[in-house]
Amino acid sequence: MKDETNTAGLRMGTLAVHAGQQPEPVTGAIMTPVFQTSTYVQPELGRHLGYEYARTQNPTREALERNVAALEGGAYGIAFASGLAAHDTMIKMFSADDHIVCGEGVYGGTFRLFSKVIARMGLHFTFVDSSSLDEIRAAIRPNTKLVHVETPTNPMMGLTDIAAAAEIAHAAGAWLSVDNTFASPYNQQPLALGADLVLHSTTKYINGHSDMVGGMAVMNSPEIHEQYRFLQNAAGAVPGPWDCWLALRGTKTLHLRMQAHNANGLRIAQWLETHDKVERVYYPGLPSHPQHALAQRQMKGFTGMISIETGSLENATKLVNNTRIFALAESLGGVESLIGHPAMMTHASVPVDRRQAMGLSDGLVRLSCGVEDVEDLIADLDQALAKV
Repeated sequence: MKDETNTAGLRMGTLAVHAGQQPEPVTGAIMTPVFQTSTYVQPELGRHLGYEYARTQNPTREALERNVAALEGGAYGIAFASGLAAHDTMIKMFSADDHIVCGEGVYGGTFRLFSKVIARMGLHFTFVDSSSLDEIRAAIRPNTKLVHVETPTNPMMGLTDIAAAAEIAHAAGAWLSVDNTFASPYNQQPLALGADLVLHSTTKYINGHSDMVGGMAVMNSPEIHEQYRFLQNAAGAVPGPWDCWLALRGTKTLHLRMQAHNANGLRIAQWLETHDKVERVYYPGLPSHPQHALAQRQMKGFTGMISIETGSLENATKLVNNTRIFALAESLGGVESLIGHPAMMTHASVPVDRRQAMGLSDGLVRLSCGVEDVEDLIADLDQALAKV
């Protein structure tokens, strides 16, 4: 694709492979090179070639930023060293005494960052069940500057009506930001539904191969982009070029991988719902999910993320310790299937009473269904559940 900006009318698969990139002009290399440099030579004092210092600009990083922005239907993308770095930089756009409404079902690390770090600096947070528009609306204050949600939530798979939440935020003069990590741009595009900001842990579905850590923010507003970009450079939480190259390699197959994740997730969720050792299945693609109609309306697919209630810590322990293909590990969204225990792993930093209020029990187990043969994954879960 010679014109890296000409993406109008292109579909997801074409954007995944080509958006934001062009053959390297010197050699014609079709893959964006890894520009492994810290600085750039300037031809003369006061004149450079568009690049001065690698914290501020890197061509590999810029290609990834353009690519993910196109996948999200956004004008600007800004890459970070991690998903939490993207969240941290977003919050730095606000000042002491500003108020932020945050969904209580966000990733445990996000809750820890907001409640234990940023709150000490004078910002005020109200955590709500963002599946309830009434709770979001009731939490709004005169000094509310941001409504932040994660949908689907981690790990309870709850949904927020993005379009309605955007209306509430905008009526209050606030922004709506959406952590789209669980859904991926393939399954959900919050900017098209009214969100002002979309955030990702690119470590997950965007990269898809469990071999790098990164984050991304995407937006359409030039003003938000300018503030965000200034803070990225000022605070310096930028990714290295090799991590950007790995993520860019991953996006080229995003549309193919997500089709497999979606298919495996739905099939496994349907099977788990019939299993007598499973008390409840949390998966938006099931008609039994209380927000299934919303999922059908704002999502293209339902991902490979499933949470199940096993009834007790003992049952959960037996399940996660006995799978053979599902690997017991943190993270999600890779081609390989993972299994985890949120209360002791991803959400251990969330207070017990708050976990319990959300339904995040000691018996909850989270699955990240990969792209392996689904019959093998079902057989693996079946033999492990037999030991529960």
